[in-house]
Amino acid sequence: MKFNNIPLSILDLSMVREGHDFKQAFEDSVDYIRFAEKMGFNRFWVAEHHNASGIASSATAVLIGHLAEKTEKIRVGSGGIMLPNHSPLQVAEAFGTLATMYPDRIDLGVGRAPGTDQLTAAALRRNLQQSVEQYPNHIIEVMRYLGEYDPEMKVKAYPGVGTHVPVWILGSSIYSARLAAYLGLPYSFASHFAPTYLEQAMEIYRDEFQASVYLDKPYFMPAVNILVAETSEKAAYLSTSFSQMAASIVTQQSTKLRPPVEDMDKIWSPEVKQAVNRMRTYSFVGNKEEVRQELKHFIDRTSADEVMITSYFYDPKDRERSFELLLED
Repeated sequence: MKFNNIPLSILDLSMVREGHDFKQAFEDSVDYIRFAEKMGFNRFWVAEHHNASGIASSATAVLIGHLAEKTEKIRVGSGGIMLPNHSPLQVAEAFGTLATMYPDRIDLGVGRAPGTDQLTAAALRRNLQQSVEQYPNHIIEVMRYLGEYDPEMKVKAYPGVGTHVPVWILGSSIYSARLAAYLGLPYSFASHFAPTYLEQAMEIYRDEFQASVYLDKPYFMPAVNILVAETSEKAAYLSTSFSQMAASIVTQQSTKLRPPVEDMDKIWSPEVKQAVNRMRTYSFVGNKEEVRQELKHFIDRTSADEVMITSYFYDPKDRERSFELLLED
């Protein structure tokens, strides 16, 4: 699937809808990826989060395997694996296993944030600071495990050796841009919730990019939120589910995805509203013509090689209709 001659992909958190359970969230994600494959989207990623009652993708590699098994061609991957939470060897073994089961379909996107609160992060890893400081070395270690057989390496990833799973750097900062450029890896920027450094990061990534055995020129994939309906008014109403989710992030409350409401001002304070609106800088909500114009402008502005889309609707049928409207002739 392309828009303005640019591939489109999807990021999913496997959200748990209010009134539903985790099993239903997994079933929703299977329906979602099957729809994405039918529509021709390039890849479908799921993200690692922990201690979140409304997000079912904590065991990210397990979910990736489940989604790959339910589809045939679409690339499936992590957006991302929070590498400091894991040992590089275990990540390489997990994704080497996935790549062996589903050849040429698996992506490994990595980030350095914990994907949770600090207390849960401490439960996930035993040395928080050291894990983050070693992040660049751990990425290199993972890539070595997934690369060609090296007799000098005393420890090897089985499965993993020779699978060459594509590794992506994920981030929302200048640090991640420089790291992706230095390592010569594709870069995905989280502009869908952290827009502040988008332009600076993409400039640094492209200016400082060093060609590598993995990539000969920069490949940049920013993310946006998209919600389309038949009318602007209906889109604004349906998008209140997303607004409630974003407000829960700002207020650090773990909630399920809620149905839309008529008036958000009865729910959030002016301060939370302002914070959510900043977070939603690259959220395109409206009718087909409005959103298509905004997305085209975003692609032109960023010279994106690919765009990753998140789309939060309480009713999955509204989400499918949103993409149908966006992509119809």
